[in-house]
Amino acid sequence: MARFVLNRIAVLIPMLLAVSLVVFVMLRVAQGDPAMAYLRLSQIPPTDEALARARQLLGLDRPLAAQYLAWLRSALAGDFGRSYVTGRPVFGEVLHYLPATLELTAAALALALGLSLPLGMAAALRKDTALDNLVRGGSFVGVSLPNFWLGFLLVWIFSVRLGWLPPLGRGGLERLVLPAATLCLMSLCINTRLVRTSLLENMGHRFILYARARGLPESVVVRKHMLKNSLIPVLTAAGMHLGEMLGGAVVVESVFAWPGVGRFALSAIANRDYPVIQCFMLVMTVILVLCNLAVDVLYAWVDPRIRLRGEGRP
Repeated sequence: MARFVLNRIAVLIPMLLAVSLVVFVMLRVAQGDPAMAYLRLSQIPPTDEALARARQLLGLDRPLAAQYLAWLRSALAGDFGRSYVTGRPVFGEVLHYLPATLELTAAALALALGLSLPLGMAAALRKDTALDNLVRGGSFVGVSLPNFWLGFLLVWIFSVRLGWLPPLGRGGLERLVLPAATLCLMSLCINTRLVRTSLLENMGHRFILYARARGLPESVVVRKHMLKNSLIPVLTAAGMHLGEMLGGAVVVESVFAWPGVGRFALSAIANRDYPVIQCFMLVMTVILVLCNLAVDVLYAWVDPRIRLRGEGRP
């Protein structure tokens, strides 16, 4: 297992370098002058002399390759620069807002997985019944709903009309319910259909027939044989949905005034605060890459054949 993990890490390091290069170049060639944004946010009149000093201060007067290498050296030391708006180190600010986003994403992922497994199992075990049709129809409708519209709808129903849950802010489980439900709905619906499909495929395999022929209880057949062999596509989807949730958190945090790093980054994008945007993108990439590494390790635990192939064995 250790060799398998080391092989995966060796692949992830160049991936992170490639992402950092793409993000840096895209921000530099995008429309808008970072020096002009710096002067505007610093409330300095954008004269030619001020622009020249700002470009020299920000290192924009050097070739693009030299700018990237200087930024990369500083980033590896934990220095991502200072915010144009606040003047504080951006890495510290991103880490300040990050726990709220991770809390929201973890709650949404747990909710999606915790509900999709029993719903998908119930639909598969009762194929073509009213319950199966209800689960499939609900999943289709849920996938079609945009996050921002669903967030406003939940606020209107549970906060404005019923008064059961607070609509805005962070603090306590009651403030986490609505944003987590909004963020998880699409993943919940996709995972439910995926669990159902995967279970139906495994029901026809011979190992299920042999397990039943041995006289094992149906609950044991479903739990230890059918479900475990159906988890690989679910784990794949969970890794992808985590990235979708981290991206969707930007919208959801804005709807519910959730003080997370996505809302902070959205403000930075509006202000063209380039150091914050670069740091945000790289930190989110690192989190996503580490989560995908964890998914790969779970693959190897569920199916040892994947681990053997990852270690170069036939």
